[in-house]
Amino acid sequence: MNFPGMTPPIGGAGAGAGTGIGAGTGAGAGAGAAGLSEQEQAMIKMMQSAMESCPAKTVISGTMGFALGGAFGLFMASMSYDTPLTPQGQELSSLPWREQLRRGLKDMGSRSWSSAKNFGIVGALFSGTECCIEGLRAKNDIKNGIAAGCITGGILGAKAGPQAAAAGCVGFAAFSAAIDAYMRMPSD
Repeated sequence: MNFPGMTPPIGGAGAGAGTGIGAGTGAGAGAGAAGLSEQEQAMIKMMQSAMESCPAKTVISGTMGFALGGAFGLFMASMSYDTPLTPQGQELSSLPWREQLRRGLKDMGSRSWSSAKNFGIVGALFSGTECCIEGLRAKNDIKNGIAAGCITGGILGAKAGPQAAAAGCVGFAAFSAAIDAYMRMPSD
């Protein structure tokens, strides 16, 4: 199988056809046409099954959430410095330039780390929950995302009490439903 931008295998797409290569090995026309050996096909199948597993999806989502949260935290921290008109800004502006820079970078780093952890936790929790629900229901529809959003929001809000857990459940479920509905819209 050739994908756009992929170079064809050496000898063209039909390499080995009619030459006895792959004859009697069970490779068939599909393997010769794809230009992949049985070992390569087994590796692709293994990678696809790993990408479909809940632990792999959870780790990937947590890692991507961590990276996105770090970038978001860095951006937000860089935008939140006090002006010299506030008491905190006056205190900071009276310091030497190097000390101002050191404090600013330290603050940006701590905020970025905090956002990265939070986004990573939310991404991993939601993705893992949705994958488990999808596996239990054996269906891929909008209800999985809504249920996963409710569970995720409830878990994140549970420390603040039952009302916060209920509000988190409703909020995350509504947000997940909106995103899922948008992503599942047919393209024109």
